[in-house]
This record gives sequence, structure tokens and C-alpha cells, in this order.
Amino acid sequence: MEGELYLFSPIALLLGLSILTAVIIVGFSALLGPKRNQSSKLDIYECGAPLLQENARQRYSVKYFVIAMLFILFDIEVAFMYPWAVVYRKYLSNGKFILAEMAVFVLVLLIGYAYVWRKGALEWE
Repeated sequence: MEGELYLFSPIALLLGLSILTAVIIVGFSALLGPKRNQSSKLDIYECGAPLLQENARQRYSVKYFVIAMLFILFDIEVAFMYPWAVVYRKYLSNGKFILAEMAVFVLVLLIGYAYVWRKGALEWE
């Protein structure tokens, strides 16, 4: 085992060179970069918008959370559809049953989507 340690030398060399390259790049950036100290650089950054208040803890509208939950719901829908699409060809002998199963799944999701739409959860006013 000790005699085979030299087999890992290319990995150690690659790791060392990558760390050295990163240090050199950061060093050149620190040496050659502009050094303008401004008070605006010390302010809190809020996605490019001007600072609204000193306290960063402010209440968000519930609509943000509703939209986030709807996104997660329909994202999980795709996560369930992808494996089904991958194995569909494998179980083609039961194709009608598997297709009907997914059709029911999509129908339930469409009913849920229509319900959300009719309730006005997607309206932003």
C-alpha cells in the first residue's frame, strides 16, 4: 500500500497547481484592481434597489409565499413526470394503463391549477 502512494501524485500535483493558480489570480486582482473607498460600498445591497429602511426585517406579502408554494407544487409535478417518461418505453406492454395513470395525474393537477386560477391566487393586485 505504501509503495502505491506515488499513484496519487498527479492528483496532488493538480490540486497544488489549482490552489496556486487561484492564489495568483486573487493576488493580481488585489494588486492591480482599483482601490476607491466610498461610503456607498459599505451600504447594504438590496438587489440594486435603494435602501428602504434601516431595519432589513420587513414583512412580505403573503402572495410571495403563495407563488413560491405553487412553483414548488408544479416543479414536483415535473419531478414525478420525468421518471415516468423514462420508463414508459420499458413497460410498453402495459402502455394503456400507464398512459391512463399519467392522464389522471395530469388531470388532477389541471383541476388544481384551475382552482387556484379561479380563486385569484395568481392575480397580483
